[in-house]
Amino acid sequence: MTAREFSDRLQKRLRRAGLSPDTPTIEALTSYYRLLEFWNQKVNLTAFSLSDAPDEAIDRLLIEPLVAARHLGGGHAHKAPTSIIHVLDIGSGGGSPALPLKIAVPNIRLRMVESKTRKSAFLREAVRTLELTDADVETARAEDLLTRPELHESQDIVTIRAVRIELKLLVKLQAFLKTGGRILMFRSGSGSEMPPSVAPPLVYEATYPLVDSLRSRLLVLRKML
Repeated sequence: MTAREFSDRLQKRLRRAGLSPDTPTIEALTSYYRLLEFWNQKVNLTAFSLSDAPDEAIDRLLIEPLVAARHLGGGHAHKAPTSIIHVLDIGSGGGSPALPLKIAVPNIRLRMVESKTRKSAFLREAVRTLELTDADVETARAEDLLTRPELHESQDIVTIRAVRIELKLLVKLQAFLKTGGRILMFRSGSGSEMPPSVAPPLVYEATYPLVDSLRSRLLVLRKML
């Protein structure tokens, strides 16, 4: 599939989701997908077969993050934030949702956390190839970053996908959030409509639909005083 053919298919999926990003965004998403496809032949970055750009892969890897970007503005569902927003992505793997979010909302200050060295190498290459600014990669587990005081209460958003969510993990992750900050959990159709048990200072805020065909959802927790 050529870059043009992929771009046409991507735009069709974007329209289906009610999205209409500008040309530079579409070009950057196309470049990211093609780079992911190339690297996935050598490093297991995603379980999807990417060569024929199946709709499910496009929806999961690209469309879901762009729909979720609507909710970065603190509850304004159709308004992306206009000021710097600090985002910590846990278990970044192949870069979704973090990199599409960054492409869609350039004023994100992104920190991706990935424990596997080869996956971290891909993330750094993607940042370089896409010429993204304010995007860093930590080759570490989230728990390792808790030893760095400068990261405590420094983030507006923590994003999680494909990571097993337990109360113990949520307690650790909330330490990175500013008061009022949120944890955004990307859940597949097989996941629960409700979050796992939460404990103060976290509270359940909302569940938003992402892609209808996947029955995927975005679960949001907020850190209170």
